[in-house]
Amino acid sequence: MRIIIVGAGKVGSALTQQLSAEHKVTVIDQNPQLIDNIINIYDVMGVCGNGASYEVQKEAETGRAGLLIATTSSDEINILACLVAKKLGVEHTIARIRNPEYEKQLRFMRNELGLSMSINPEKAAAREIARVLRFPAAMKVESFSKGRLELVEYRLPEDSALHGMQLSDLYKNIRVRVLICAVARKGETIIPSGDFTLRSGDKIYLTSSSDQLSQFFRSLGVFRDRASSVMIVGASKICYYLASELLEMGMSVKIIDQSEQRCIQMSERLPGALVIVGDGTDSELLHEEGIEQTDAFVAITGIDEANILMSMSAAKQAENCKVVAKINRKSLVDLVSNEGMIDSVVSARSVTTELIIQYVRAMESASGAKIKTLHRLVDGAVEALEFGVTADVPFIGVPLKDLKLKSGILLAGIVRQNGRIVIPSGNDELCLHDDVIVVTTDMTLQDIHDILE
Repeated sequence: MRIIIVGAGKVGSALTQQLSAEHKVTVIDQNPQLIDNIINIYDVMGVCGNGASYEVQKEAETGRAGLLIATTSSDEINILACLVAKKLGVEHTIARIRNPEYEKQLRFMRNELGLSMSINPEKAAAREIARVLRFPAAMKVESFSKGRLELVEYRLPEDSALHGMQLSDLYKNIRVRVLICAVARKGETIIPSGDFTLRSGDKIYLTSSSDQLSQFFRSLGVFRDRASSVMIVGASKICYYLASELLEMGMSVKIIDQSEQRCIQMSERLPGALVIVGDGTDSELLHEEGIEQTDAFVAITGIDEANILMSMSAAKQAENCKVVAKINRKSLVDLVSNEGMIDSVVSARSVTTELIIQYVRAMESASGAKIKTLHRLVDGAVEALEFGVTADVPFIGVPLKDLKLKSGILLAGIVRQNGRIVIPSGNDELCLHDDVIVVTTDMTLQDIHDILE
């Protein structure tokens, strides 16, 4: 498929990297240096100019594309670029729209202006943070089948009860129905079988219902209740969306920012939150504001290094406090994650990229078995995809032990039509209208029909 990407910034570059391997990609940007860099690194075409311009889009042969993605820093340019693309005959358009003032107009934009999808990176990142705060024992939480089944990321600590345990003995020892569907160990990504042995330091990915996952963490002695009090540093757009969601959940929210103007604006928009003018890097201030009694600390300023330092300081001051940091630079994300320095890391760029990739993959899928949900695990090395089981699936009613799955594929969970969750074993079968979660290292998997050899 031909894809036009307008904007060669962080999101545009990440999308180019992931989409150029399978698609013909053309990138449009007004900065000639960014265009030179991207065409030298990836096998893509580049056009220098305003992506909202009719002439520039004609030069990029937008009319021959199946999808245009507008990811510039300007909402207005993104919207206009999509409008021009629709006039040139592009069927699918995606715009990054960040301004909260446009939130109420999104339905109009989709229906009247022909937008296929609009993404607000800050709102998407806030939702990801809120999910983690509901399940603080996990590093990251993803949902499938409308929240019925969850996938969590967890790092085994040095003294973990799971160290040295084979996966085949997991249920016998823990007595909880969970499935470990992927493991990251020292740069290696593993889709494990029953004879795999866990080690301290492993980053594991588990699927089950939220109740079973809670029991799992309780049995390991690391369970934390949902956060009820949250301290946020950085009165940003993410802060607004996050605090709004947390207040709706009944949590106590305290916001700290150095800018008096931003604090005034935030207090006017969020009267239910306590807003404080101050320096979040000041450990004395955090102590005065009760960090020791706070359930969760979230650092979401615009400076990655400050977020890391504040998070590490908060973790030292409050031993049982869940710590989350927003980090956009991939090199810093890798450093923090590999060293286990911070509980959870969120990147608005990564969240946005994942949502767009999910849409692209769903476009490519067969009409009867489209990808319902897609999440990327282990730094993008593994995908977890949700498919619906339709009548044309040939292996309905066949025991899973009799299916010859391709290498690197694991069925991680089944959600029946009545909502019952099945952690798959060899004797289980797929039924019509099930939702099935497939975990794979094959980044091109598009259809449930393709999981067999």
